[in-house]
Amino acid sequence: MSVQARIEEKLAALSPVHMTVENESHMHHVPPDSETHFKVTLVSERFTGLMPVKRHQMIYSTLADELAGPVHALALHLYTPQQWAARGANRPDSPHCRGGGHP
Repeated sequence: MSVQARIEEKLAALSPVHMTVENESHMHHVPPDSETHFKVTLVSERFTGLMPVKRHQMIYSTLADELAGPVHALALHLYTPQQWAARGANRPDSPHCRGGGHP
C-alpha cells in the first residue's frame, strides 16, 4: 500500500466531511515517485471546540508511524464544517519550495 493510501485510510477514522491528501513530493528535491511531502486538507466535526494545535496533535498521533518513517513534511489544513463553508471550501496553496525540483 502506498504511503498516501495509508494516510487516507488512517484519516478516514476521523469521519471527514471532506478530505484531500496531496503528494507534493514532486515540488522538492527528491527522487521521482517519492512519497515524502504531503498536504492534507481535512474537514471534520471532530475538530469542533479544538484549538488548531490540538487538531494538529490529533493528526500527528494518527500518523505517527508515517511521520517517524517516510514522511518528511506534512502541511495540515484542518477545519470544522462551518469553518470550511466560511472559507468557500477553499484551502491555501502551498508555497514553492526553495530549491525545489520545479520552477
